Amino acid sequence: MWIGAFTSTCGTWMQSVAQSWLVLELTGSAFYLGLVGFLADLPIMLFSLVGGVVADRADRRKLLLGSQYTQMASAFILTALVFADKVQVWHILALVFISGTGQSFGGPAYQALIPGLVPRQDVPKAIALNSIQFNLARTVGPLFAAAAMAAGGLVLCFGLNGLSFLAVIVSLYIIRATFLPPKTTESVYAGLKQGFAYVKSRGALWQLTMLGFVSTFCGIPLLTLLPVFAKDIFGLGATGFSYLVATSGAGSITGALLYAGLSHNRHRPVMVLWTQIVFALLLSAFAVSRILPLSHIILFLAGMGLMTMFASITSLVQLGTSEELRGRTMSIFMLAFRSGMPLGNLLFGYLAERFSPTSALIVASVLLAIVATGFLASNSNMKRL
Repeated sequence: MWIGAFTSTCGTWMQSVAQSWLVLELTGSAFYLGLVGFLADLPIMLFSLVGGVVADRADRRKLLLGSQYTQMASAFILTALVFADKVQVWHILALVFISGTGQSFGGPAYQALIPGLVPRQDVPKAIALNSIQFNLARTVGPLFAAAAMAAGGLVLCFGLNGLSFLAVIVSLYIIRATFLPPKTTESVYAGLKQGFAYVKSRGALWQLTMLGFVSTFCGIPLLTLLPVFAKDIFGLGATGFSYLVATSGAGSITGALLYAGLSHNRHRPVMVLWTQIVFALLLSAFAVSRILPLSHIILFLAGMGLMTMFASITSLVQLGTSEELRGRTMSIFMLAFRSGMPLGNLLFGYLAERFSPTSALIVASVLLAIVATGFLASNSNMKRL
């Protein structure tokens, strides 16, 4: 499963790099970069809660298979459009929405499936390993994208991404998940209501969910606006942009390894908050830096911080959730976590277009620092986990 996920994520990052560059070439607009990010994650806001209920009632493996086939079809359609030289920006906007719809059902199923594949005490390490594969792919994927664009252009990147989904599909046919969905006549609405009541009744889970939203809302725009920094501020081409993405990915791998070593530290909740404050400082530093080697160093450290935050918050939610409600709990968490991405991309993409990318990232860093400081200063339930 790990190998399949890594292969597919490599393809996804190849497409992400190529797609961002294509959008910038088609429109020359930072706002459109933010809009693509918004529409890619909008389905998470619309459908992931229903996806969580389905994940608690259906075969999670089959649900994931449907998600993978949907995303593979979207990648091949984009490949055909680019190959025929017919691609327009609205095609990309529509396809990222379709692909995001597949993810909105596959995401809760995947998050709920992981704890069933390993012993409970190994869940934090399993999440760290999953983060490692994601960010290892985020490191090598852009490098593969640079090589693929040099060898066969954008069409090769998109085509290879379509093929990469086969790795996950094959692994899903091989694994044997232990989850048996309960038989129930409860309505979807009643199931959602029960899930929200459960999360709210556990104050720490609710606070972690809110923290997940703020982390992605303020943190992900750094990655979304990288093409603008690469092209307009540093004067780089597609290859130079790929190296920036790879640097961030390398930092994230380091952060995931660091988190795996600290996974049993009882001070993890407080560590998350301090990491957010440090990341906020790095975000501002990258925004104002005009020295490329220094920016690579800052981006590496920011990648470490971003991944440590994400892995810590996710594992704390996983460990604080009961098995029978895990799908719904994770869908509520993923709704908040992933909703921060499109909303942040839309807002900070607009600010980058209206003012400057530097101003946009500084605003994001200030917001993140204020929230983290507020949690640290308060007597929150999360700090007592």
